[in-house]
Amino acid sequence: MIDFQNVNKWYGDYHALNGIAAQVGRGEVVVVCGPSGSGKSTLIRTVNRLEDIQQGRIEFDGQDIHSPGLNLNQFRSRVGFVFQSFNLFPHLSVADNIMLAPMSVRRLSRSQAKERALALLDRVGLAAKADSFPGQLSGGQQQRVAIARALAMEPPAMLFDEPTSALDPEMVGEVLQVMKSLAREGMTMMCVTHEMGFAREVADRVWFMDAGTLVESGTPQEFFGQPRSDRARKFLSDLRSH
Repeated sequence: MIDFQNVNKWYGDYHALNGIAAQVGRGEVVVVCGPSGSGKSTLIRTVNRLEDIQQGRIEFDGQDIHSPGLNLNQFRSRVGFVFQSFNLFPHLSVADNIMLAPMSVRRLSRSQAKERALALLDRVGLAAKADSFPGQLSGGQQQRVAIARALAMEPPAMLFDEPTSALDPEMVGEVLQVMKSLAREGMTMMCVTHEMGFAREVADRVWFMDAGTLVESGTPQEFFGQPRSDRARKFLSDLRSH
């Protein structure tokens, strides 16, 4: 579903992504982890071209995402993206936040979009909040609305960029629960997260990054049980002591 082919990115002299070559299979859940500044968020943001690359190639569902004729808005509508900071429109109700893209991009009627929005809110456990505004919701509720909004476009893949790091600890579980149910339903997912319990339980593969390089890729059993690199062993031992 997602294919990175020798992907390189620089910010000035800083080599942010260094020769990334890896694939995310259809229906696979890949968790990307690593220390701060390792390039995790930069990598995931290249998939829907929030970040541009200088070298290499990225394919999404067989399509070169940098091909000259690509309709960027149409392409992005097929890549669900959930941000760290929710990014909901504060002046729109919860339902209207979810209905906006299906109506403006996919030309759904208001009644069709509303029906879909209510079904998605029910799915993330927020059916009663359709008419509320984001400012009236907890952080965990806002993030679940953000997930519903991304799902409203029926994307074949979902990207999560540290979706729980802005949340109070007691709200983390409710967001991870929604992500787990998506994984069980076979959604292709790429998740940048520090939630190692989630990685252990849900991931098909864990990618470990350091200094812009993909250092390791393995099953959760391999990564947590027998990390191959010194860098990954240090990362895990720091996590455990923390």
